[in-house]
Amino acid sequence: MWEFGTDPEFQEKLDWMAAFVRDECEPLDLLFPHPGDPYDVHNKASRTILEPLREKVKEQGLWACHLGPELGGQGFGQLKLALMNEILGRSGWAPTVFGTAAPDTGNAEILALYGTDEQKARYLQPLLDGAIVSSFSMTEPQAGADPKEFVCRATRDGDAWVIEGEKWFSSNARFASFLIAMVVTDPDAKPHERMSMFIVATEAPGIEIIRNVATMNEREDLDEGTHAYIRYNRVRVPLDAMLGAPGEGFKVAQSRLGGGRVHHAMRVVGKCQRAFDMMCERALSRRTQGKLLAEHQFVQGFIADSAIQLAQFRLLVLQTAWIIDNQPHGAARTHIAMCKVALASVLHDILQRAVHLHGSLGTTQETPLGPWWSYAPQLALADGPTEVHKAAVAKGMLRGYQPAPGLFPTEHIPTRRAAARARYAAVLEEYGL
Repeated sequence: MWEFGTDPEFQEKLDWMAAFVRDECEPLDLLFPHPGDPYDVHNKASRTILEPLREKVKEQGLWACHLGPELGGQGFGQLKLALMNEILGRSGWAPTVFGTAAPDTGNAEILALYGTDEQKARYLQPLLDGAIVSSFSMTEPQAGADPKEFVCRATRDGDAWVIEGEKWFSSNARFASFLIAMVVTDPDAKPHERMSMFIVATEAPGIEIIRNVATMNEREDLDEGTHAYIRYNRVRVPLDAMLGAPGEGFKVAQSRLGGGRVHHAMRVVGKCQRAFDMMCERALSRRTQGKLLAEHQFVQGFIADSAIQLAQFRLLVLQTAWIIDNQPHGAARTHIAMCKVALASVLHDILQRAVHLHGSLGTTQETPLGPWWSYAPQLALADGPTEVHKAAVAKGMLRGYQPAPGLFPTEHIPTRRAAARARYAAVLEEYGL
């Protein structure tokens, strides 16, 4: 039975979230607008406002709902989480307010699965409480996101591992209390068995932030960069700093990526919906050539294309979440890649139309459209380039097909007609056909 409704009790929670994000989280976006602000635990002003909001979220039972009850969450399935993240995507601060900010969510899941009791006490619990933030240190300057090209490595030295090499674009490392680093431990092993995962305290001797790289939404001259270029200069970590077994870096990484990509996609849905709302309001507010923008067919085309594109993408993401919840592990792999491919283009297209309808105002910092639009290229690269995911989609689809059994395609009309005539030869002969 197909069902597109939401349980009334959970819908009440979503309605509360929608009002709360609009009234309480979006003002934080205006007061503390830089991309790194939600992660700066040392900003006393923002934290003074933030903490009471977090308490209200916890009172509603909506804190860190991706985690199980044993970790203080609700253990919601991916479909519920997707609907929640659609709302959270309207505000840059909302994930921090609700305890679902990346990369902390995925790092918490890794620590819950692979961390020692001591590591959980030192890092996981403060992370779950929102007292600290973390960083996922994976990509490298010469390799991007391709682990087969990684050269940052860890070697065993007595009762410790020694990490040497560089990592690129480690998000929020400047604010983080710890890094989870994916490095080579066996360069001669099979590609997917070369890497291991380590937890590394950011105050460890040898952690050197070469620079904090500013993206399109950040100013280098104001030191707003939030993605660190890091050198691991013979950083020593204890043997139990390895998360998982040697060579299980890929396995550990995959435990954090699938659901996170779905959440990310639904946050894009929320951002696109907000841009669409702005587009429609603008179309009904401004006039040109003697009539409302909304009365011009070109503008109507913008609105129609955006509504259709957004509805299609939203349904794809919700279907993906449903598959994760209801089918065997790994069944949603291709759908997750489809979401990742689509999200950047959907965000780009809808935001570009919204910018155009706002005219010169849309290109300024006086609406959120410009900063959002410039974020689209980054989304096309985050969690792996779009092209890589397109290849994964194609491979996943092709697994369900076989080569044509004969010389011609299975839909070859002369071949099929001959087969049909052979099947009904007696009838055709009887009627002289």
